[in-house]
Parts: sequence; structure tokens; C-alpha cells
Amino acid sequence: MTTAMNDDRQACTGRRRTRVQAAIRTSRRDGIPLTPAAVARAAGIDRTFLYRHRDMLDALHCAEREPTGPGPAGVPAVTRASLQADLANADARASRLTARVRQLDGRLSRHLGEQAWHASGPGPPTDVAELQSTITRLEQTNTELKRTLEECQGELDAARAAHRDLTRALNQRG
Repeated sequence: MTTAMNDDRQACTGRRRTRVQAAIRTSRRDGIPLTPAAVARAAGIDRTFLYRHRDMLDALHCAEREPTGPGPAGVPAVTRASLQADLANADARASRLTARVRQLDGRLSRHLGEQAWHASGPGPPTDVAELQSTITRLEQTNTELKRTLEECQGELDAARAAHRDLTRALNQRG
């Protein structure tokens, strides 16, 4: 009696396996997502059957990664891996474009700010080069005046020393 039960159980398992394989083929052909839940629903089995029979789950995952065959007019098939690669590339491109938009926003903001500053009146003078040359000329003049001041200070110190000497000499004579 136990062998009859075992034989029946094995036959039932075999039928379920056949239904799972058929559901995988049908799902691939019809473009239905190959997920354990969808295949189990299509095969009329419990999802745990797939997890108890790892070879069935592996077959499902292999079928999920395989292309479904050439599309219309010889267009190559789309696989999950190719879609993931496309998504990763699109995400990277979106990140680069976002960075570029931020950079351009910053440049535009600075440019508009400068325009507003000039339009409002208190903006910087328009001839910066002329101001730079004036600053350089005034710095040179300042350096020359400092040197002249130092020379005059030296002469003044010498005149004061001579004056002290003369005053001392007059005071001693008289």
C-alpha cells in the first residue's frame, strides 16, 4: 500500500513538473513575466513546489535570462540582463545630465546676477583694466614717496644732530 501511495505521489509530482515546464514555455512565448508566482499560477500549483524542487526554480531562472527568440523582422530579442544594462546606462546618463544641469544653472545664475548688478547701478566700473593700471601707478608713487620720506627723515636726523652739537658748543663757550 505504501508503494502505491509513493507511486501516486511521484506521478503527481511528475505531472506538476510537466505543468511547470509547459507554463514556463507558454509564459516565454506570450511575454508573461517569468516569476515564481506567475509560473505557479499558470501551472496551477503552489509556489512552494518550485522552492522544494530547486531544479524547477533553476529552470525558471534560466528561462528568465534567455532571450525569447528573434522578434519581428529579425529584431534581436530583449533579455532581462539587457534591460538591466540599459537601465544602468540610462541611470548613469541621467546622473551625468543632472550634474551638467546643475553646472549650467550655476553659470546662468552668476551671469544673471552680474547683469542685475550692472543694471541696478552700483555695479563695478566697466573699465577694470584702467583701474588696475591706476592702482599700479599709485603703488609705485607710494613706494617713491616712502623712499623720499626716509631720505628726508635721515637728513632731518642729521640736521638735528648738527643743531645739538652747535647748541652744545655755544653753551660751552658762553
